Amino acid sequence: MISEAEIKNRVREVAAQMSKDLKGKNPLLLAVLNGAFVFAADLMREMTIPCEISFVKLASYQGTTSTGKVKEVIGINEDLTGRTIVIVEDIVESGLTMKQMTESLGTRNPEKVHICTLMFKPDRLQTDLTIDYVAFSIPNDFIVGYGLDYDQQGRNLKDIYVVKN
Repeated sequence: MISEAEIKNRVREVAAQMSKDLKGKNPLLLAVLNGAFVFAADLMREMTIPCEISFVKLASYQGTTSTGKVKEVIGINEDLTGRTIVIVEDIVESGLTMKQMTESLGTRNPEKVHICTLMFKPDRLQTDLTIDYVAFSIPNDFIVGYGLDYDQQGRNLKDIYVVKN
């Protein structure tokens, strides 16, 4: 579906835009595990401004189906007061996970919370959500590769593929 070269190019473009927009902010990139770890690492390496990274693990998928329930597995230890936060996500579909996460982060007094996603499925969005940085808008296909998995397999693929049932 999307080649390694296309991915690298878009990650570079998104990082350049973030670096421009967030200059002087020392943003905290908050990468959502497991899916966003590859994207977050590549994104951070392309950033041209000082930034930090931390991780949170949320679970809402089982196989190819969302369970509809978000469970925070690993929390945030950093003080977020007055910080610019960028949630780095692998894929936004319904938006419910990101909505819950931004509301949760909002209680920790950050200056601003941005959302950056590798993949966005606009046709699946079920909530009012501002996604500041989108690498790719895609149709409602189940995808694998570049950190995204199918039952924990395929994260190591350099390209992104559509899973056919």
